Amino acid sequence: MAAAFAIFFGRPERLLASVDFALLLFAVSAITVGTGFLLHELAHKVVAVRFGQIAEFRANYGMLFVAIMSAFIGFIIAAPGAVHHRGRITQREHGLVALAGPVTNLALVVVFAPFLLFGGLLGLIGVFGVMVNAFLAAFNMIPLGPLDGKTVWQWSRPVFVVTFAIAVVTTVVSFMFI
Repeated sequence: MAAAFAIFFGRPERLLASVDFALLLFAVSAITVGTGFLLHELAHKVVAVRFGQIAEFRANYGMLFVAIMSAFIGFIIAAPGAVHHRGRITQREHGLVALAGPVTNLALVVVFAPFLLFGGLLGLIGVFGVMVNAFLAAFNMIPLGPLDGKTVWQWSRPVFVVTFAIAVVTTVVSFMFI
């Protein structure tokens, strides 16, 4: 995922023009995307286990390939795996498990935002951290297929609307003004 976001933000032609630029973007992407993706999935697992579920992460390397290839054409489909859980669970608990990931990404936006006050490497980490985590929250809240938004929508439309709205507005603002 770090490579996909580095390609997306850095644009392939700029990355190919400078090895130093490419390595810098990949490193910053690894820090920010790695943190966002790992904590998003870990949040699902922690909440699922809290509700008595057996939970594990399953990678989907085909979707990781799609994420990297889509970055070359200007967008990212960010679904390289998911936490799967099993056991008896209520619809509310299932909704809270799904909500945990995107809410974690929104919390990470707040964590990375102060880095925007700095220049240089710290500022770049702030930019990537805010944009990546806002995007991950919004993307995962789309109410389709296996994405978290579908489960949250089925559980509670008000919770879905508020969370999705915050995620989308945060994403749009971060991409417009950062």
